[in-house]
Amino acid sequence: MLITIMMLDSLLKKQVVFVGGKGGVGKTTSAAALAVQFASRQHNTLIISTDPAHSLGDVFNQPLSNRETQIMDNLHAIELDPHEIIHRHFAQVERTLSAYSKPEMMPKLRDFLKSSQHAPGAEEAAMLEAICQQLVSAQSRNYQHVIFDTAPTGHTLRLLSLPEMMQAWTDGLLAQQRRQSKLRQAAQNLDKQANFNPLIPEQENRWEQAVRVLEERRQLFADTRTILHDQTRTAILLVLIPESLPLSETQRAVKQLEHYDLPCTGLIINQIMADQQSDDFWQQRANRQQLILEELQASLGYLPQQKIPLHNDDIRGVDALQAFWQ
Repeated sequence: MLITIMMLDSLLKKQVVFVGGKGGVGKTTSAAALAVQFASRQHNTLIISTDPAHSLGDVFNQPLSNRETQIMDNLHAIELDPHEIIHRHFAQVERTLSAYSKPEMMPKLRDFLKSSQHAPGAEEAAMLEAICQQLVSAQSRNYQHVIFDTAPTGHTLRLLSLPEMMQAWTDGLLAQQRRQSKLRQAAQNLDKQANFNPLIPEQENRWEQAVRVLEERRQLFADTRTILHDQTRTAILLVLIPESLPLSETQRAVKQLEHYDLPCTGLIINQIMADQQSDDFWQQRANRQQLILEELQASLGYLPQQKIPLHNDDIRGVDALQAFWQ
């Protein structure tokens, strides 16, 4: 069984589940199998891959895209395409800035935005906003669960910590805007008194529009942060295999999650060999795994865990994912 009944019952109570871990340890298979379990219990579920090196569609044996694709009853899947998301993100930025720019400035502005798409951090910012939007809007779309099949551990930790940092940054920017608005409002009031015309309706000025956009982004990040830190709604699972590097990375990840007040909910330990092997080479490998598992228990034994045996074939398709839990 992939996850014990007790852990599964606990996860069924969560609205959001993040599945992370080092590359190649079985994150996508674990996330997909969990999604199939939710859906088979008539829980409307959305699974989203945030890893640029997508394999979720391969696991389901079905092509996926940025749009929701039905996998089975009560289960839809999305693979977030960074290139499409960054294009949409900067198109929205262009529409917003066009309200503040003179028409003759637009060609240069478009050139600047086009080059900015390749700037360091641009893709990360666009992906973050897309993930936050998916996370916040899932409940309004009648999904009981949203499962995130994430990028390797470092990217996942960055993703989980960014909403808080972005909210703090936006708060600072809004505070600066408010300080400046006092002087600006005084000057505008004097200008209005000198040029008042009762026949011309007042319009929202550019500064107010900019503040409104910032407020909307701040609220998005604040809502995301609230969801991430609500342990009654959100679970974070880490997947690893019994080898030294995945264990070390998992130990660091658990500490970093605790630092951000985002405790790990449980561990999935994948590809465990049988204790007794007929070949000396494989027996040595099995013995080595047992040593790693003992070290794991010593350092992270307080976390709920499930050991998954090494399978002799790839797990692909809904039927295989369903059987993976038996």
